[in-house]
Amino acid sequence: MKIFKKLFEKYRIDGYIIPKNDEYFNEYVHSSKDRLNFISNFSGSAGFAVILKNKNYLFVDGRYTIQANQQSGKKFKVITLPNKFPKHVLNLNKKIVLGFDPKLHTEKQLDFLFKIKNINLRSIKLNLVDMVWADKPENLIKPFFLISKKNAGESSIKKIKKIKNTILKNKTDHLLVTAPENVAWVLNIRGYDTSYSPIPNGRLLISNNGKIDFFTNPEKLKRIKKIIEKKVRVHDEKKMEKILDQITRKKVWIDSLSCSFFYKNLLARKNKIIEKIDPIYFFKSVKNNTEIKNMKKSHLTDGVALTKFIFWIKKNFKKKKITEISAQKKLEGFRKMNSSYKFPSFNTISGSGPNSAIIHYKASNKTNRMLKKGELYLVDSGGQYSFGTTDVTRTVSLDNKSNYIKEIYTRVLKGHIAVSNFKIKKRSTGSRIDQAARKFLKKIKLDYPHGTGHGVGYFLNVHEGPHSLSRNNKTNLKNGMILSNEPGYYKEGSFGIRIENLVYIKKNRFEELTIAPIEKDLINKKVLNNDEVKWINNYHKKVKKNLFKFMNSEEKLDLVKACSPI
Repeated sequence: MKIFKKLFEKYRIDGYIIPKNDEYFNEYVHSSKDRLNFISNFSGSAGFAVILKNKNYLFVDGRYTIQANQQSGKKFKVITLPNKFPKHVLNLNKKIVLGFDPKLHTEKQLDFLFKIKNINLRSIKLNLVDMVWADKPENLIKPFFLISKKNAGESSIKKIKKIKNTILKNKTDHLLVTAPENVAWVLNIRGYDTSYSPIPNGRLLISNNGKIDFFTNPEKLKRIKKIIEKKVRVHDEKKMEKILDQITRKKVWIDSLSCSFFYKNLLARKNKIIEKIDPIYFFKSVKNNTEIKNMKKSHLTDGVALTKFIFWIKKNFKKKKITEISAQKKLEGFRKMNSSYKFPSFNTISGSGPNSAIIHYKASNKTNRMLKKGELYLVDSGGQYSFGTTDVTRTVSLDNKSNYIKEIYTRVLKGHIAVSNFKIKKRSTGSRIDQAARKFLKKIKLDYPHGTGHGVGYFLNVHEGPHSLSRNNKTNLKNGMILSNEPGYYKEGSFGIRIENLVYIKKNRFEELTIAPIEKDLINKKVLNNDEVKWINNYHKKVKKNLFKFMNSEEKLDLVKACSPI
């Protein structure tokens, strides 16, 4: 840290901002680009640091407060971010200059967080963390691959035509696509550029005449170059700055979520900028029939693995030494039994007892606990399959007898059912559904510090926008959208509860994708009404019907018991 802070004098700054994201603004970054982890030891998927000459601050949201304090609390003051940057935190009595890498921030993000009296921002083209990071992990080049029209459900040509029409309708000349997940969708390609998501890092410049320039590392295109070059002009990503700089007197649409400060200012010198959400997010969020069909297949496969794992845990936690890490590995083993499984869709959360209260907990050798009788075990996990993405959470009773915990669990379940039964109207948004999920906990003055649900990609990012079930989301929900339904409750130092299924919207109703038993041993039936009891029994009837043939003789008995009416 001392060597890092010595650079402040050279660049005439009083501090430096370090975000979690890389230059592609992917949710999960490669270890060679995880500058925030290197500088702070914080491994969560969202947050940023502000390093000053005499103090270090780490800003996270409510999901990561406990984790950030555990990992970084000795050297950093951890701040949980509300909706707006807390100006008082930095105690600014005099003007300070904060340096930043212009390729790692959007202008919108910088304005939202740092447009504060006494803060001046200074763009520094060279990244200061990279200057002191000597033993950076190697980032191997891995090739992109194609998804056939059979598995994509729609050709690239058809998708490009839709985008071209949208560009023309908005009276712009170019759309700069800076989110790799959107590049993946347009070109029907995938890659290996981030952990947990089959992302192909690259950017597109789509013109209103339908011509496309693709900026990426050409080495990654070797296997599919001939096919890709029929659709686009391929450029080495190193030439992107030079090519964009040649655009003059045009209207250029840039994405407000992923176009960096650097590229926005480069284009703004000679062009008119239209800054709003990339329309591809909206196209991508509505899954076609092929995508839904393949997602159903993936969830059936995933449900088999998770259900076998739950039965194994409940039978063995008293007689075998099962730890959070060994349990996580066992679940991965069940998933690997199916050849369509590729890799996890995010870092598995395997938490028992007090660790289950850490919303995005990651078991390590230091924190690893034994599963103990009387506690809860929370497992939030998912897989990338060909083709589909899963995400599911189950809270398992390890012979827990607490009536207090059972009441809270049942109220979380009531919220889960309220989401599943929500009747979607023409202008329904995620914010309204989020309220419906929380009301049963709020009746006993409890709540949870995360959204109720997020969009999910098709063999892509497990977290996908623009739709979500959260307090401030105003995106209209449409048929074909896939979301998670995951209310919860977390008592720090004691226990955590979350129940998560993935659902998709069909004929303005939510249909379940996830197929795995919900823990009945934690349900207090007296807290439920007749409709809720009916929902649970109908859901379990479907689970039993779909999974029965995949279970061995002993597991079939377990499944019948787990899915029997309450």
